[in-house]
Amino acid sequence: MLVDYPPPMAMTRNRWLGLFFLSLGVSLIIVDATIVNVAVPSLIADLKINSSQAQWIQETYTLVFAALLLVFGRLADVFGRRRMFQLGALIFLIASAAAAFAGDGNLLIAARTIQGIGGAMMLPTSLSLLNATFTGRERGIAFAVWGSTIGGTAALGPLLGGWLTTNFSWRWAFGINIPLGLMVIIGAWIYVAESRGEEAEGRPDFIGAVLSVVSIGSIVFGLIEGRVYGWWMPIGNTELLGYIWTGISPIPVFFAFGAVTMALFIAYELRRNRAGKIALLDLSLFALSSFRNGNFAAAIVSLGEFGLLFALPLWLQNSLGHNAFETGAILLALAIGSFFASGMASPLTNKYGAISVVRFGIAFEIIGVAAIGFLVTRTSNDLVIIPALFAYGIGVGLATAQLTGVVLADVPVERGGQASGTASTVRQLGSALGIAVLGSVLFTTLGSEMTTNLKAYNAPDSYIGPVVEVTVNSAGANLQAWSHDTKTAAAGSAGRQALGTAAQRSAYVGAGFLLLGLLASLRLKNEVTSRDSLSEDTHDQHKPRKSGKAKRQPKPRSQR
Repeated sequence: MLVDYPPPMAMTRNRWLGLFFLSLGVSLIIVDATIVNVAVPSLIADLKINSSQAQWIQETYTLVFAALLLVFGRLADVFGRRRMFQLGALIFLIASAAAAFAGDGNLLIAARTIQGIGGAMMLPTSLSLLNATFTGRERGIAFAVWGSTIGGTAALGPLLGGWLTTNFSWRWAFGINIPLGLMVIIGAWIYVAESRGEEAEGRPDFIGAVLSVVSIGSIVFGLIEGRVYGWWMPIGNTELLGYIWTGISPIPVFFAFGAVTMALFIAYELRRNRAGKIALLDLSLFALSSFRNGNFAAAIVSLGEFGLLFALPLWLQNSLGHNAFETGAILLALAIGSFFASGMASPLTNKYGAISVVRFGIAFEIIGVAAIGFLVTRTSNDLVIIPALFAYGIGVGLATAQLTGVVLADVPVERGGQASGTASTVRQLGSALGIAVLGSVLFTTLGSEMTTNLKAYNAPDSYIGPVVEVTVNSAGANLQAWSHDTKTAAAGSAGRQALGTAAQRSAYVGAGFLLLGLLASLRLKNEVTSRDSLSEDTHDQHKPRKSGKAKRQPKPRSQR
């Protein structure tokens, strides 16, 4: 097997600069998941694209990104984590340039697809590089910075996208990645030490890779597109894959196909594990209680963590009338809270332990999200939600970072990429499910509440149906224009009230998921035997660890 060796002394001294460039790379891929949301109206007008193309510009990135995390996490162990991270950054940079100069919607969709490939190469490898580079208290600080980067930049995306789109062009939402991507590639080369994991005998797990991509891709597609095509019965004239779906929506078919291929994937990986062959997923990792229970808790927490970022911008823009930049500025409170938490995480962990800090973080999230739900429809002064967003951000910063550390605490360094890919995939599936559920709550409530409000105005049923359908299909984008037209002011007012109620209920559902995550965290034990307890001596930090079956001793470098 290949193992991690101590990095050069200069690299060890500068590993904090390495952390900066790894976090910068992560910030690029997280921001690009949200930065496009506020630029969609400009995209539609400039490229003359239809609503279907606009939807795929937003969602193809997430779909490809989630489907490939597990594959690239495993490949990074074999071919080198820094090498995989840099290659991913290069692909992401090239795809961003293609997106910035795209002349039509199809080219932009293709560029976003390639961006998703690059992002999937970067996220799990950044985590496994931190896992291999830092130990002890420094490792906790590094994970806190990494986790706060994810939480904070998810909120920064709408602000940055709104500013660039408003003051320059939507193309700069992608073009900004070019200089920053170059910084990431060069900085990682200089300040991040290369590391590899175990190398098993035999052929690579090509079948497992195909099964994992197909199964995860099918499930994520179903979660993303369920509201559009219908969760069970098709909505309208549904055409997909060259077929018009009439009796049943395509979504349950995708879910069923994803479940079957996932079962085949697990069975195939289990057989390869037992035979001692190289496998995409090492199922023995789930024998570690910290890894198993930590991933379970992380999946549930992810259901509630970022779904709010889907509902709040719609309320702020379509109900209260803010523009994209103003919406991003309000959400900045969440990012500030997340980054603020990174400074608190290490001393709190030293005093109370990582798992207690995870619980503190989830509790802060519950308080923040529930407070937002309480305030959303009770005032038109949106500034009152800023303290709640700040508390929510603190919770994200504490819980995300420390929960990541707990998940990887007992994982041998040589299997860090594989474990990181698994953990990242679990989080992405949880986030996709959370957005699907909260999105369904949001739009179902918007439709029912607006219907009720219009009936209170004694509007006829023949008028209510089409008006509600237009509002739900546009996510309330029509409400501001209606509110300023005397002929449609009543419909605009009814819709704005309904959207506020819908955002409120979405927040409460998110808080409920987070409460379940807090209960799930009770399964985590404080007696984690991690590398944090190892000696700070450089040799001890990087020597290989045993796990599972006995491994061959590494050959001297001169013989490899």
